[in-house]
Amino acid sequence: MRQGFDDFVEFWRFLLARFLADHGPNSAAALTYTTLFAVVPMMTVTFAMLSAVPAFSGVGEQIQHFIFHNFLPASGEMVQEYLNNFTTQARQLTWIGVVFLAVTAFAMLVTVEKALNNIWRVRQPRRGISSFLLYWAILSLGPLLLGVGFVVSTYITSLSMISGPDAVIGAKALLRLTPLMSSVAAFTLIYASVPNTRVPLKNALLGGVFAAVLFEIAKALFGLYVRLFPGFQLIYGAFATVPLFLLWVYLSWLIVLFGAELACNLGSSRHWRRRALPRLLVMLGLLRMFHDAQVRGEVLRLNDVHALGWRLPEDEWDEIVEFLENELLICRASGGGWVLCRDLGQYSLHQLLLHSPWPMPRLEQLPAHMDEAWYPGLHASLKALYQHSEQLFGASLLQWLQAAQESEGGAD
Repeated sequence: MRQGFDDFVEFWRFLLARFLADHGPNSAAALTYTTLFAVVPMMTVTFAMLSAVPAFSGVGEQIQHFIFHNFLPASGEMVQEYLNNFTTQARQLTWIGVVFLAVTAFAMLVTVEKALNNIWRVRQPRRGISSFLLYWAILSLGPLLLGVGFVVSTYITSLSMISGPDAVIGAKALLRLTPLMSSVAAFTLIYASVPNTRVPLKNALLGGVFAAVLFEIAKALFGLYVRLFPGFQLIYGAFATVPLFLLWVYLSWLIVLFGAELACNLGSSRHWRRRALPRLLVMLGLLRMFHDAQVRGEVLRLNDVHALGWRLPEDEWDEIVEFLENELLICRASGGGWVLCRDLGQYSLHQLLLHSPWPMPRLEQLPAHMDEAWYPGLHASLKALYQHSEQLFGASLLQWLQAAQESEGGAD
């Protein structure tokens, strides 16, 4: 049980470190700024798509009221009134204004995709027609699917067995969970479809559940803060709705991105533990596998690495592959996978150490044994290196500085 608790704490510590390393707060700030400009275009496109279907007449306003009532913790009515005014004015724009709104909405979707691709370490975002089709599907089919879901849920809610005096026990409690289930569905869909990589549905669902629960907790705490500590109203007066809205949007994007970190790293199994191998050892192990694959005339993929017993996380694989590709040691094969593209006999370990962006492993980080033929020699060389370095640089800083002053005095 103690080991399980330690692993649990270490995993969440690792997740927070990954979130900060991926510049999560900065990405949330950028998305908040983009949302400020894109919220009206998105609402305008939604209303336009729903108004094109006669069966969805009036559904847009009902959806908007549902969202602002259930997903904004405070001042939702005032924000809704402002956005309604903006949207009404936006509907009277010329075709040039409509194009501008569409470009703004597309820009928000591009920013969201970039932020999630950064979390999943995707180096090649969608381009061309695939990117356009995804964004167009979100802007066109998204409102229609939302309208269908809302009409169906409204019909179910109107049934006497759900909301009437003879309602089934627990039905009303289930209805109160509708916002939570809607959040789970939305977050799951975002995590599964937006990143330009394959995301297991189970991981996306778990990340969506986590983000939705965290979203509900944040909504309750944020609303409680606004009611009990009305500092914003005292400072900003009638203008207080704007900073409150921006603050809530920023917190919402933080939750979305942190949930994405969870969905991304659930597939990393236990490789986040502190006893993971130093990066140098992993690189040498991969180079040995690349050499063996070259001898067999095969390519190497991450699945092959896993099959050989190296349970390497995908993000670590991507980082090492990128470094080895920049060093012109490996290149991508035409059918997928990676192969050696340089004679390892012409590339020394000294070059690898000099060019590596990762620090040299300390002796206490090295495992006692590894099932690799090259490891005993590397361990002995690193031990000798550190012993020699201690002899060369073991003097105190004061001795070094005094020696430098004496040499300057002798020169004078």
